[in-house]
Amino acid sequence: MNTRFFLRSAITLIASALIASCGGGGGSGGTPVVTGFAGLPAAATLAQSCAVPRHGVDAYTGQAYTDRQGSLLDEQNWLAAWTNDLYLWYSEVPYPAPANYSDTASYFKALKTPNLSPSGASKDKFHFTYATSVWEALSGSGVQAGYGVTWSLLSPSVPRSVVVAYTDPNTPATQPTVALARGTQVLWVDGVDLVNDNTHAGVTVINAGLFPSNVGESHTFVVQDLGATATRSVTMVTGSVTSTPVQGVGTLAGGQVGYMLFNDHMATAEAQLISAVTQLKAASVSDLVIDIRYNSGGYLTIASELAYMVAGPVQTAGKTFELLTFNDKHKSFDPVTGAAIAPVPFQTTAVGFSARSGTALPYLGLARVYVLTGPDTCSASESVMNSLRGAGVQVIQIGSTTCGKPYGFYPQDNCGTTYFSIEFKGVNNAGFGDYPDGFAPANSSVALAGSLNTNAVFPGCSVGDDFGHALGDPAEARLAAALQYRANGACPVATGLGSPQLLKSATLLDGQVYKSPMLQNRILLH
Repeated sequence: MNTRFFLRSAITLIASALIASCGGGGGSGGTPVVTGFAGLPAAATLAQSCAVPRHGVDAYTGQAYTDRQGSLLDEQNWLAAWTNDLYLWYSEVPYPAPANYSDTASYFKALKTPNLSPSGASKDKFHFTYATSVWEALSGSGVQAGYGVTWSLLSPSVPRSVVVAYTDPNTPATQPTVALARGTQVLWVDGVDLVNDNTHAGVTVINAGLFPSNVGESHTFVVQDLGATATRSVTMVTGSVTSTPVQGVGTLAGGQVGYMLFNDHMATAEAQLISAVTQLKAASVSDLVIDIRYNSGGYLTIASELAYMVAGPVQTAGKTFELLTFNDKHKSFDPVTGAAIAPVPFQTTAVGFSARSGTALPYLGLARVYVLTGPDTCSASESVMNSLRGAGVQVIQIGSTTCGKPYGFYPQDNCGTTYFSIEFKGVNNAGFGDYPDGFAPANSSVALAGSLNTNAVFPGCSVGDDFGHALGDPAEARLAAALQYRANGACPVATGLGSPQLLKSATLLDGQVYKSPMLQNRILLH
């Protein structure tokens, strides 16, 4: 499939940064000289001028490479010119001298705004690169080396705590000899004490085991299951794993409330979401709970399809799912495609990711929807919330503040590296897209403090993540709060956060899950 994409990225961290030890960090070798970009030719004239050109045909696109012989400086100058043309905050970039950087990756990291969001966080948290060949493989199939388990990092420093957030069926993590389940805590990795080891060597071993790079790797873990007093040892061998993005579809509250766990806006989700909505429509549900607490993003078109399937044709007819705005150099036309900027509609038919293209989408036609959120709810997932609210659907948020990602970009290959640099912001039918610090429930501390735009606050309840119950269990804290709010409009009494060290009982916490860039991006087919 030779298709151009829009992307939105969630917080992207490489595995080596997930578990850290104490000690000094590396320096940058001095402050680079700010030179600007004056005198550089247009980015297009520098593109694919490579220090090491590729030859032959791209296995993914089927197109011949257009690389030509160039230099590292050519690649760096292209990055500066490209950034100055397309980066949303191009005027805030310091444009340091390329001579201070020995490769394109480190130079690219410097080509972003140093400014902060209203909360004091980095304004641009979504700036990264990926090897083009690996990116194409991920974006084409969603297959990656792994165990089929998603970890949640509850405590990043010693004493650390890493637990199972969820697993995918028929993967190494769910084999009978392993049988990892939500809430299972990892204590040792390949003989290294995960909780207490603070050496560089130990951290390296832990990261290599938790976040493997290749198929066929074997790693041994000592784990403690939820509620258990004893520990056990399990060995997992990595496989080529494709996640199951839609799980746990069913009904609650006597059949009146539908529930689905939706973890990734990936290609296979299209058919699974259609099946889930068809099932819930047949059950005549009057309300829906969408559990997106771990959904960091993916194809934006699937977000549009899901929003339509929730709201139906009456509430979405003639309305905008999202409108993209670029920097002030490109007010009328998309700078990458050249097309006139126009609203993205709610998608009423399947586009063909995993369902037959053109298939009419089923819909529930609901006036309200409950969403279960957390800090990993990002990008395309936030677009579902924002677009539904813009179309007049009441969105009730149960959980904690989302990541805050109204921004997006096109992936751009140059000389074998694909660059991801913020190029646009999206707004809903009401013209709102100002949520760089996330969406939050009305009774959350950030909402009560007034630190968020009022349009970034949703009715609902602030509830920590409950690792003491399975996802989809009516007793799980966030789902239970949604059911209670539906019944009487009241939030549960705040219980405070428990200790993240040994989860032997129900504990309300918020951690951070980590996924590949494919599953952390926001992508719109064009």
